[in-house]
Amino acid sequence: MPNVLRAAAAVAALAWAAGGPWTDARPDYAWRFPRDHWAHPGYRTEWWYITGQLRAPGDTAPRLGYQFTIFRIGVAPRAPALASDWTAGDLVMGHAAITDFATGTHRFAEVLLRAAPLLGGFGAPGRDTLAWSLAPAGTAGRWTLRRRGEGFALGAADDRVGIAMQLAASPLRPLTLEGPNGYSRKGRAPGNASQYYSFTRLATSGTLTFGADTVPVTGTSWMDHEFGSNQLGPDAAGWDWFSLQLADGRDLMLYVLRDTTGASAWGGGTIVRPGAPPRTLALRDFTARASAQWTSPATHARYPSRWVVQVPGEGLRLVVEPLVADQENRSRIAPRLFYWEGAVRALDPGGREVGRGYVELTGYGAGLKPAI
Repeated sequence: MPNVLRAAAAVAALAWAAGGPWTDARPDYAWRFPRDHWAHPGYRTEWWYITGQLRAPGDTAPRLGYQFTIFRIGVAPRAPALASDWTAGDLVMGHAAITDFATGTHRFAEVLLRAAPLLGGFGAPGRDTLAWSLAPAGTAGRWTLRRRGEGFALGAADDRVGIAMQLAASPLRPLTLEGPNGYSRKGRAPGNASQYYSFTRLATSGTLTFGADTVPVTGTSWMDHEFGSNQLGPDAAGWDWFSLQLADGRDLMLYVLRDTTGASAWGGGTIVRPGAPPRTLALRDFTARASAQWTSPATHARYPSRWVVQVPGEGLRLVVEPLVADQENRSRIAPRLFYWEGAVRALDPGGREVGRGYVELTGYGAGLKPAI
């Protein structure tokens, strides 16, 4: 995920001062569901990430894309032992965005608060709430992510930006552990990894508000939950991440980490096939080559904006292209925080649409490096 903090070294020092190191991801992690849907204190960074493309009444194809992410950013493995409700071991950061494909408009909202009783936090395992925060200043209510049956419910609003979402998402297929036993390597060192699982298809319904219009929507979403402490190695400069839901029933997740020269330094992925075990992919099993670029007029970051994706072992050759060029999320809270998170479609070699999904691009722009 994006450059959530630029003070990783200071955070690590605080960790030792508060009584020990952060917990690293492990290949033998003992997953326990549903407990692992909730937060994992002791890991430095954690996020719940949901994206989807949705139809409004009368649409013949998805018209709106959305992103909803809540981060738990560790300040210390344990909150300081102080008799105060303002004591916090974590920060809560929320990102939400909606894109209107018809108008080419993208709107982004954010919150950043300490995890304290009146501001935001993370629910205890078994409770309804997974994570929450107050809405941005000037907007009433909360941003929330909750368990609902076997699925999830999410809500967010920002009156200043003019977006809101109230959605329920129910799994259409079982969760997928990303990497062997959900151990997703991000570099050569054993600790350069995360614990990672996905729901690659969720039936989604609810409402989206974009400007003055609130519309009922239905469609399909993708959810990731990931936690770790030292995911990126010292040479990592950013990554390109793909989640694609294909019309033939397969789901594809790919990621490529870039080094400071722009070369591919690490990567991996997963193919989810109906009625078959997921297949883990190494970097050698696929290619994702950029064939066009787009430059942000706001940040001047130059992003890839079209890719040829090939997975020879699956017989896949796809052209992946954004549905809107400018889907860059730009923070007002942290001016140096920006990344591209956008809805895409996948075409076969003949130009026929064969899938949809989302792409995330981080570490583009002068001096940027994701510090997770």
